[in-house]
Amino acid sequence: MVAGWFTDARGQDFRLLGTRCTACASVFFPREDSFCRNPACAGGELAEVPLSKRGRVWSYTDGRYRPPSPYVSDPQVAWEPYTLVAVELAAERMVVLGQAAPGVSTADLAVGMEVEVVPGVLNEEAGTVWTTWHWRPVEVAV
Repeated sequence: MVAGWFTDARGQDFRLLGTRCTACASVFFPREDSFCRNPACAGGELAEVPLSKRGRVWSYTDGRYRPPSPYVSDPQVAWEPYTLVAVELAAERMVVLGQAAPGVSTADLAVGMEVEVVPGVLNEEAGTVWTTWHWRPVEVAV
């Protein structure tokens, strides 16, 4: 994935990393390192901030088709549908899109459900592992 978008995937406190404008406090993800994207702000100093670990499902859907190039996939391997989740991070006042954790389908999700960000694998090839983030429902204590 893209360097600097999340903490070390092996760490206990896995987090997405954004940036916050020091002038207006707007938070950006993906991170912005050049200028404040808030059109009402003339600020330009941005500080890296870890985003909330948990959020609430804002929307979700599934991908049931193989995307076209430049998406990397082996046409000889059967296509496996995946679940996309849009998660509202209340503290940051933003929605972040990502895949659901393996094994989580649209049947397992509901709008408003609490989810947490966890490390995931985007692709493995020739000994190289590309990491990413996934959203996983938070288990409810009974």
